[in-house]
Amino acid sequence: MSDKKEKGKSFEIPRPEFPKRAVITGGMPYGNKQLHFGHVGGVFVFADCYARFLRDRIGKDNVIFVSGTDCYGSPIAEGYRKLVESGEFEGSIEDFVNKNHESQKKTLEDYMISLNLFAGSALGEAGKTHSDYSKEFITNLYKKGQLSKIATKQFYDEDAKVFLNGRQVIGKCPVEGCQSEKAYADECDLGHQYMPENLIDPKSTLSGKTPVMKEVVNWYFNLTDYEQLLKEYCEKIKKQKNVRKLVSNTISEFLKKPVIYIKREFSEKYEQVKSQLPEHEYLEEKKKPSFSIVFENLEQSDKAAAILSNNGIRYRTGKTLVPFRLTGNIPWGVPAPKLEDEEDLTVWVWPESLWAPISFTKAYLKSIGESDDKWKDYWCSKDAQVYQFIGQDNIYFYGLAEMGMFMAQNENQPTVDPEDGQLQIPILVANNHILFLNKKASSSGAVKPPMAADLLDYYTPEQLRMHFLGLSLGQRSVSFMPKPLNPTADPNEQDPVVKDGFLLSNVFNRIIRTCFYTNQKYYGTVLPRGEVDEKILEMCKKSILDFERFMYRFEFHQCTYVLDTLIRQASKYMSKNFAQADKEENAELRYNTLVNVLHMVKTATVLLHSLAPLGTEKIADYLNMGEELFNWDNIFKTLSEMTEEGHKHKFLEPRVDFFTRHSSQFAESEE
Repeated sequence: MSDKKEKGKSFEIPRPEFPKRAVITGGMPYGNKQLHFGHVGGVFVFADCYARFLRDRIGKDNVIFVSGTDCYGSPIAEGYRKLVESGEFEGSIEDFVNKNHESQKKTLEDYMISLNLFAGSALGEAGKTHSDYSKEFITNLYKKGQLSKIATKQFYDEDAKVFLNGRQVIGKCPVEGCQSEKAYADECDLGHQYMPENLIDPKSTLSGKTPVMKEVVNWYFNLTDYEQLLKEYCEKIKKQKNVRKLVSNTISEFLKKPVIYIKREFSEKYEQVKSQLPEHEYLEEKKKPSFSIVFENLEQSDKAAAILSNNGIRYRTGKTLVPFRLTGNIPWGVPAPKLEDEEDLTVWVWPESLWAPISFTKAYLKSIGESDDKWKDYWCSKDAQVYQFIGQDNIYFYGLAEMGMFMAQNENQPTVDPEDGQLQIPILVANNHILFLNKKASSSGAVKPPMAADLLDYYTPEQLRMHFLGLSLGQRSVSFMPKPLNPTADPNEQDPVVKDGFLLSNVFNRIIRTCFYTNQKYYGTVLPRGEVDEKILEMCKKSILDFERFMYRFEFHQCTYVLDTLIRQASKYMSKNFAQADKEENAELRYNTLVNVLHMVKTATVLLHSLAPLGTEKIADYLNMGEELFNWDNIFKTLSEMTEEGHKHKFLEPRVDFFTRHSSQFAESEE
């Protein structure tokens, strides 16, 4: 936090510091599907809001917002195979991915997600840049001695005569306490990783048979060597006000000693083999259906797991660091660099998606004519900051694997505080789950999520943006309860999405229209000039500083509360004073009230810009003002200070709305 302070008469609030340059990233959706509501309402709306805020706060030329379609990997290859097999799709796998990419891109545009580049990891120039950078990234880790070649077992379908990758194997997650409905070859759909041989009850999606295990060799990043550094990183972010506890708490779960959980029904068998196991600690937890054995390191835990398996003892593993796989043998993947004499390999999809935002930053800068090294001004500078918006299921990959690999990229000793010019540590902004009708929805689960594009049949983009941003996803999992899609909704209760939009479509609309119509009636279209009352200045200044502080901390729901308070204060002040001016026929009171309310409108419009860009930019247009209205260099200025004498606003026609409702809502209200 900065020592700079904005002083008011009755308060003094420390102001946060923002970087000179910033990159914002949104989690990459898989290229085998359209966007569902969770992609937009759980990640992209939040990332977009922050990107728009930073553009106003530090200058739009200093902010790059990138994301893209995650084109590679077994989910895409398996989805494509099934559709071709069923006759539902014709064309190449590139055609399949590109079709979904274009669909995702359109949906994001419809929600006003203001990406500088929405790329595809396998598409066009961005795909080529990503392939080149992937080779550079992995080769650099190899040269620094950060990779190991490890032989592991991989599932093999004897009927289909092929190795199975990722989504071609399905079973039960072996991680203790995991509630995942779907577990695949080496990770479940909640992001837990494990060795393939630990998957419970595996079945091939190709034949339906139980696959066998065959040995394969792949490259792994030595993530376990970074345990101490990751602990330091975790302690560091615990003290940062702009990193949520969800991030540090989740990371810390993986930094504990390796644990194996054994059901009590195997207690007798455990007693028979415990002398063969590496040294461990036995934990008796009487209220739980299993007991725990704790090891000092992963090597001991793996050795114990093998002994338990050989003796028919079922077990589950705890969350812990394991070597992070970088390569695989799936044909549909980024070609891996040939580091030694290994067979041709491809990059496993999860690692390459972690550095894909760097590739996309490079591709974007190249597209606007910047030099090849310009990306380092954003990713390798102490003056810059990268903000990565993700869902909580992906914290393991971004908070542990990515941080370890980024530290390992640096020329000197890996550290949690890299020198200027070295790859810096991003800030993770992780949301809790956004549920659907009080249940976790997943494309691969029992409860299917509504498609983001379909929601626009019932709501405007700004209604949905305001609703999603008002959910406290940074604090807890929250359910999305759209009335048109809720079979148990009370017909007498308001739709929660529409209700959240009333602040804009009802209250703020009325304030703005009243100001314009009053000014037109009494003073023409010339903006009134005069001193704003000190009390109003203080009210607006407090709103600005509160909003800025909450935005710095990614407390978006608090930002909506600040706006709600300011707009309702403006409504109350306007109604009271205009009524008094009309009653007393007091022209001076009317004029001063207009000056004061317009300052509150101006303040609310600037703060609201990142949340509801369409309506706020319409206000700027009617004020005959451009981007200068939203520039935070002018945040404390009044309209009189920002415009010249005689500045005119556009004539506001009757019944003009700045913030609209969806057409279906008008039909409903008329009935």
